[in-house]
Amino acid sequence: MRTIAIIALKEIQEGLRNRWVLATTLLLAGLALSLAFLGSAPAGNIRAGRLDVVVVSLSSLSIFLLPLIALLISHDAVVGEMERGTMILLLSYPVGRHQVILGKFCGHALILAFATAIGYGAAAAALAITDATVLKASWYSFAAMIGASIMLGAVFIAIGYLISSLVRDRGTAAGIAVGVWLVMVLVFDMTLLGILVVDQGRTITAQMLETLLFLNPTDLYRLVNLTGFNVSQFSGMAGLAGSVSVGTGALLAGLAAWIVAPLGLAALSFARREL
Repeated sequence: MRTIAIIALKEIQEGLRNRWVLATTLLLAGLALSLAFLGSAPAGNIRAGRLDVVVVSLSSLSIFLLPLIALLISHDAVVGEMERGTMILLLSYPVGRHQVILGKFCGHALILAFATAIGYGAAAAALAITDATVLKASWYSFAAMIGASIMLGAVFIAIGYLISSLVRDRGTAAGIAVGVWLVMVLVFDMTLLGILVVDQGRTITAQMLETLLFLNPTDLYRLVNLTGFNVSQFSGMAGLAGSVSVGTGALLAGLAAWIVAPLGLAALSFARREL
């Protein structure tokens, strides 16, 4: 554990030197504050609370933004150090390859967790300062959204590590990372929606649809958040959320599996890779 902690600390220090932490935190905080003050006014007959609308808006934004940030900071974690020659130096110390993967992953995950918590927390703090009325349930939904967002970021960091451990140069890793982001964030849901429209419920049952949703971590993240929202009807997947029978625990377990599986495959691939 001490070796993993040292490597994680090294990644955090490099993130601070490269201004990744500052840039990511400011980006997330700016977007969160914009949504808090420009897009959270209660409207219509629902009269939703300001923080509830911020939660829904931020969860929709996170699906696009956090996976991209996570892949950007992790796609060259292994191949980048191998190209620079620093990986050989690191492995010359008494450290196992799996410890390198775990340590670097923990460092990057902590960077993204810090940026997410501080950036999104700025919106809640701003609402609290302005004396906006916020229900206790809304605070719970907001905290749950931040926790799920951190898990979503960790999923794509793990996927980035898997990509980085398999390819031979950073350019290839970057291209594959962008392709993975497009497929999981845009193409998968559009394809699934098209299939559902054509099928009209004849072949794809509710149980089959639930299984298909587990194939995409962004859909799991969306459903995890919708289960705790007071204004889930604002989301385009509200109707789907109401028909899904799996509980929040199963959805979180699915997200956890999406972290463990790619990270385990990355460690296995890196262990067999020649330097």
